Amino acid sequence: MFENLTQRLTQSLDKLKGKGRLSEDSIRDAMREVRIALLEADVALPVVQSFISQVRERALGQEVLKSLTPGQALVKIVHQELVHVMGDEGQGLDLNASPPVVVLLSGLQGSGKTTSAGKLARMLIEQERKKVMVVSCDVYRPAAIQQLETLAEQVGADFFPSFANQSPVDIASSALEQARKQFVEVLLVDTAGRLHVDKQMMDEIRAVHGAVNPRETLFVVDSMTGQDAANTAAAFGQALPLTGVILTKTDGDARGGAALSVRQVTGKPIKFIGTGEKSDALQAFHPERIASRILGMGDVLSLVEEVQRNVDQDKAEKLARKIKRGKGFSLHDFRTQLEQMQNMGGIGSLMDKMPGMGKIPQNIRNKVDDRHTNHMIAIINSMTPQERQFPDVIKGSRKRRIATGSGTDIQAVNKMLKQFAQMQKMMKKFGKGGMGRMMKQMSKMQGQPPPGFPK
Repeated sequence: MFENLTQRLTQSLDKLKGKGRLSEDSIRDAMREVRIALLEADVALPVVQSFISQVRERALGQEVLKSLTPGQALVKIVHQELVHVMGDEGQGLDLNASPPVVVLLSGLQGSGKTTSAGKLARMLIEQERKKVMVVSCDVYRPAAIQQLETLAEQVGADFFPSFANQSPVDIASSALEQARKQFVEVLLVDTAGRLHVDKQMMDEIRAVHGAVNPRETLFVVDSMTGQDAANTAAAFGQALPLTGVILTKTDGDARGGAALSVRQVTGKPIKFIGTGEKSDALQAFHPERIASRILGMGDVLSLVEEVQRNVDQDKAEKLARKIKRGKGFSLHDFRTQLEQMQNMGGIGSLMDKMPGMGKIPQNIRNKVDDRHTNHMIAIINSMTPQERQFPDVIKGSRKRRIATGSGTDIQAVNKMLKQFAQMQKMMKKFGKGGMGRMMKQMSKMQGQPPPGFPK
């Protein structure tokens, strides 16, 4: 997400960072480039105009021109204004009501409502320890009901059955009644979508809303529709008392216009972003962290949270103790690290949160592919326990057997072994100084490309 915007903004602002003095002309030139970058990212024009106006006004004041590091001061202003455009502070769900608390999901067809309902259920169950029930009021698309039932089973939520011959209002009312009987804490109501905003759709969803009186009414929208996402959200906001927005498919959105437009156009906060197809690919929306990502500063806080949620702490501690004792880093350990990286959304998701990614050329970023990680795991799985423990024994005939077993070739096996050797060296260094040394390295990387990438 934001790859194109990040590159354009960091290039524009980097020209000013090292200068000891900024003139009004250089600031105006930089703002012109920033404006073009935002428009190319499909940010809504009124949002772009307001943003540029605010930044220019502050940049031409004493705050920047009299600063000892004017370039850094300007970057700070751009960061603060980006945060302001996206809503200043992150806002989670308001669950402060007598259970069952109803959360209604609305949006156009294909925006990802049903998938988001499953993801939200998982988040509430795992992170908030809530008892969750889900129900589908989409009687026009029977597959949606079946899809939600499957998702509910996967994430451990209760499912209230519904059928195509029922009315959406009756379904929602019955689900709420059942949720009370079963002492459910949160009821997620998935509603029908249409291909466009129409009166019939709005009348129906208003009736469902009136029947269950939701605490939260969320608008689910595809981020790849750019500023259209903000315009559609505004239309829904006129028909329903929306409390927030879920931006979906952000992993496929290189522009980011929707994230920068929705708040200002609708007046409603973005509460969550969908970052992939898996049921755990939903993140709380934090404007400050997203602004840091856009400016290539990384998002170490979210990275740390991902690690805490998805990394097996016992395995991590055992590995740290093993390396500290000088026992070495085996291919078995390497596979465990690769699998845990996949659990955190893959290397693409991690790269978005690493400082300095905005400086990496797009052609190099495009080569990053999680399929490569899957291939490496397959190669290690095709080895014997002895080969994983003592990789030096892997020679010609063994390499051919491993390549055949993993569906790759000898070149891929050699490449994986080379990457493992590099990782082994790195782990040996960290073993001497512990994890503290690694965290220090990460903090030094703020604004710098990670090791191994071109500067």
